[in-house]
Amino acid sequence: MTTDSRPEVAELRLVVTAEDYEAALAFYRDVLGLPERAAFTSPGGRVTILEAGRATLEIADPPHAAYIDTVEVGRRAAGHIRVAFQVPDAEAATRRAERAGATVVKDPVVTPWNSLNARLEGPAGLQLTLFEELG
Repeated sequence: MTTDSRPEVAELRLVVTAEDYEAALAFYRDVLGLPERAAFTSPGGRVTILEAGRATLEIADPPHAAYIDTVEVGRRAAGHIRVAFQVPDAEAATRRAERAGATVVKDPVVTPWNSLNARLEGPAGLQLTLFEELG
């Protein structure tokens, strides 16, 4: 606890329940390159924790979420959760993800905030943005 009694968050984990666990694990670990930190089993179940670099929690109101969708896709496309991964090369990452079974919703576009963003539908129904900072 901090001195003012607010909890200190040490880590953000986005927990995704995937019907096709193996396909989702292979996509996020092997295709997007998220390193495996740990894996655990339970009676009849499995979980793998993947590292995703630095995590942030982005809170957007509906008009701003609609704006981002319009820039990246041309229309409102995401639900209330979208996962964004910064990658060194958005075009190459998009093609690699597509070959691995992700659905490309929109190919990479240059955004008003100077990044190259692609929108995909990934395993487990996650709406994904792959973005490359252009500097």
